Amino acid sequence: MANIVGKSYSEMKQIANAMGIFADDKSLWSQTDYVRQLLASQNISVSSKETPFQSWKALPDLALLAIKHYQEEGKDFWHWVVFKHMDGKPYVLDSASYLDANLRTDFDQMQPKWYIEVERVKA
Repeated sequence: MANIVGKSYSEMKQIANAMGIFADDKSLWSQTDYVRQLLASQNISVSSKETPFQSWKALPDLALLAIKHYQEEGKDFWHWVVFKHMDGKPYVLDSASYLDANLRTDFDQMQPKWYIEVERVKA
């Protein structure tokens, strides 16, 4: 989300913590409410629904993408990444610390489940 908003991770973490949203809360990987609230607090409008992933070409120019989907005790979990076009080319921005590079184009290695379109910055 820091990338979408244009702030550093530490700035967004501070904003989230002030809203009662903490990085170690597992519901961040199983619900969309906190993500929507945090983006709304920064005047970012997102789609009200999750759209099933069909293809990389069908994605909007900017979206939150749920990858690495799994279930634990019947509950869905995922890893958030940002899909965006830069200089006309598609990229995934992935903050996972185990990656060599956080700007990804290895689309065949990711298995998106669904996405939330980032629609616009509110006026």
